[in-house]
Amino acid sequence: MTSAFIFVFLMSFCSLFICRKVAKRVGLVDAPNERKHHKGVIPLVGGVSIFVTLAIAFSFFELFPQNPWLYLSCATVLVVIGVIDDRYDISFKLRLLVQACVSLVMIFIGDKSLHYLGYMLGDFPLDLPVVASTLLTIFAVIGAINAFNMVDGIDGLLGGLASVSFAALGYVFYASGNTELFVICTMIVTAMIPYILLNLGFPLGRRFKVFMGDAGSIFIGFTVIWLLLEATQAGEQSAMRPVTALWLIALPLMDMATIMIRRIRKGQSPFKPDREHLHHICQRIGLSPFMTLVVICGLAASMAGIGIWSDLSQVNETLMLLSFMIMFGVYFAVISHIWRITTWIHKLTGRSQPKTPEQVTSER
Repeated sequence: MTSAFIFVFLMSFCSLFICRKVAKRVGLVDAPNERKHHKGVIPLVGGVSIFVTLAIAFSFFELFPQNPWLYLSCATVLVVIGVIDDRYDISFKLRLLVQACVSLVMIFIGDKSLHYLGYMLGDFPLDLPVVASTLLTIFAVIGAINAFNMVDGIDGLLGGLASVSFAALGYVFYASGNTELFVICTMIVTAMIPYILLNLGFPLGRRFKVFMGDAGSIFIGFTVIWLLLEATQAGEQSAMRPVTALWLIALPLMDMATIMIRRIRKGQSPFKPDREHLHHICQRIGLSPFMTLVVICGLAASMAGIGIWSDLSQVNETLMLLSFMIMFGVYFAVISHIWRITTWIHKLTGRSQPKTPEQVTSER
């Protein structure tokens, strides 16, 4: 299988260079604005390149043993919508409609749904009826896609967080003896490495910089939720318990939920873009972009590690769910009061105080 990983790595690198040339000709680029502070126009081809590489690799090496063409068909639709959004900035309502339709295709054609929740709520297994399962699956697919879409805010972050989730999933599949899905997860991480390197400007500098684009974040979120369903809804052959899935994508989920709740409380659309995500806050309190990347990916890896350890140790599922909810509550409280906390810290240390989002907005 070593040759397969080398093939994926080299193909991903080559496709990035081909796609970035095409992107510049057709205008598939990201230009700076009041929310985006990068320099110059950057091709939005990271996701397209990764998708093309993996689609060819999966077909060539005959991976995804269950419903391979359904997965690739659904992923293709989502990537195309993502590319259109990157180029023309379409309505979020249309994006959500397409994501919901893809979810229904998964459920009723691919027979993939989130119907078994394990022992999250007590001593009896929770198996949902069709209607509840359908609604929960749609919610889960849309949630996972948009969770990864929303964290794509600084160089390397989406690739880093996605690598953490896929690496954790790969370990779970390996530990359960499912070598095919372990190889798939490892192959996905391998395909993302060239993107992460170019996105961070290594080793060729900013001249060859690329962004993931909505096409990429949508594809990653969809693939994550597909593999999580593979891992948790396979009956006796399940690689892990359903509650563990929350821990493997904990940080993107918590960031999305927190930012949406805060926007709704302000009377804004939950999909209104702003600069109040965790990575924005980390930078405004003094962390460099690279340290922000390290801290956030470190937190995500720690949460995934706790989830895997709890699953392998057969920690009570209700306790795992309760612990996750407590962790989210602490996260939400800290983010909601971050400016009071940092003001107090800066007063103690005598450092200049960071600017709140309201101060940044008023200065524009």
